[in-house]
Amino acid sequence: MKELIAQKIKKVLDKKRIKFKIEDIQKYVEIPPDSEFGDYAFPCFFLAEKFRQNPNEIATDLRKDIDETGFEEVRVQGGYLNFFINRKEFSKDIIKQILSKKDSFGSSSLETEKIMVEFSQPNTHKAFHVGHIRGTSLGESLSRILEFCGNKVIRANYMGDTGMHIAKWIWCYKKYHPREKLRDDESWISGIYVDAVKRLARNEKLQKEVDIINKSLFEHSDKELDALWQKTRKMSLDSFEKIYRQLNARFDVYFFESQMEEEGKKISEQLLKDKIAKVSDGAVIINLEKYNLGVWVLLRSDKTVLYSAKDLALAEDKFRDYKISKSIYVVGAAQTLHMQQLFKTLELMKFPNAKNCIHIPFSEVRLPTGKMSSRTGENVLYSDFLEEMTKYAEKEIKSREPKIKSEELKNRALKISIACMKYSMLKQSANKNIIFNPKEAINFEGDTGAYILYSYARASSILKKAVRKAREKNSAIELEKAEFELVKKLSQFPEVVENSCKTLNPSSIAVYSYQLAQIFNEFYHSSQVIGSEEETFRILLVDSFRQVLKNALNLLGIDVIEKM
Repeated sequence: MKELIAQKIKKVLDKKRIKFKIEDIQKYVEIPPDSEFGDYAFPCFFLAEKFRQNPNEIATDLRKDIDETGFEEVRVQGGYLNFFINRKEFSKDIIKQILSKKDSFGSSSLETEKIMVEFSQPNTHKAFHVGHIRGTSLGESLSRILEFCGNKVIRANYMGDTGMHIAKWIWCYKKYHPREKLRDDESWISGIYVDAVKRLARNEKLQKEVDIINKSLFEHSDKELDALWQKTRKMSLDSFEKIYRQLNARFDVYFFESQMEEEGKKISEQLLKDKIAKVSDGAVIINLEKYNLGVWVLLRSDKTVLYSAKDLALAEDKFRDYKISKSIYVVGAAQTLHMQQLFKTLELMKFPNAKNCIHIPFSEVRLPTGKMSSRTGENVLYSDFLEEMTKYAEKEIKSREPKIKSEELKNRALKISIACMKYSMLKQSANKNIIFNPKEAINFEGDTGAYILYSYARASSILKKAVRKAREKNSAIELEKAEFELVKKLSQFPEVVENSCKTLNPSSIAVYSYQLAQIFNEFYHSSQVIGSEEETFRILLVDSFRQVLKNALNLLGIDVIEKM
């Protein structure tokens, strides 16, 4: 509808020889806070310089030549052109579009690029904690949105399976826990790493022992160490896969730091030859201070490869092997300097796709008690956190349905918990820190995933009770305010998706989902559906709401449920 209004205004402006691109005009079309001022409004203030008139005079002048087709009325008020939609025809058309397109409603073909989205990136031998949920949820949602808008997306996961943290883990296990049986247990795995960090903090001299193990692992010079690394690495990877299935995340390709070491070392040596890098105190570095990016270390003095050099190798592999046009890195905001150093170095190397590398930073997840850290153990493990949330969800479900079967209770509680976690992570802009309160996140009222799922389930319940033949017609009626507000909100979904795709920001879809659920519940409380004179139309409207909300939640990576 915004595009239609922009087209009408552009036509009038063209006649007056005032040139604007249609997309520039469309940016100004807005939805008034109160429908009494119209369904859409166009402010004329920015045209004052062109017309050399006040905004109200400009609006009056434009109004004379506006084509009213598709609108009941166009009014001038306070420098605005206010457009009132023909509610009957508009509602009929929107519902027809939604129910004919179903799962594809809202999709578009903005681009047909081949894009790699790299996200999640947990380190083996460390915990998958609450903070990882944000990056995983953000990356999966971005992938779905890009696909929905016509792109070919390759989901990639780059895992840290080598380096100093592995050496610390193996050193601690062999020296202090050799009699403990290796087990696929998130808490036990992370516990060994935390113990290593604490012991090294108490006695810095022990770091020499860790350095020896790190060098042996890098050179693959100790078969026993290599075997232990392979076994414990697989243990970590298996535990991550279980988590990804629960979080509705999947990957097309896995990259590992261990695969990038040799190539990273070669690139570092080439950068030395090209005089882009230099040797400093035995280490290979790139001085980026003239770009205000500090010093970037590629190789340690013992020639072991740092993840900076590995990231250079990874960038080359991505574009060479997968023929992508863009590489999106969903990486924590704490790594912003590192990403800037990476992109600048690629530019200095004259890497042809340096400008096609994009960093989507996301900020920290904190608990009400403060910051989390896998170094100190002051974090919340994903498994422990999920258990806490599902227990609370089970309690809420049983209070509504005391006789529910145990298996159904667990399945439903798990889906609700995952939805609440993901929604709470995605509704905020990625660049904002999150203070995550589990009890607030899983509340069945308010701005939560549970509330939105409940709205969907309520719509499903209405449709189950409806007479089938009532859903086969699309008749136009005199719409009440609550009905038309819902239709208008449904009509905005394609625009919200397009904006989310262009800005690489799923939060706008999350916010839209909550607003849509709110408007539906206002409609539900004010308008009887089953047994009303308007039953036919209202059932179609409920069906349309249910479809659009399902589409929106799918883009967030959230499964709907038919019953709460």
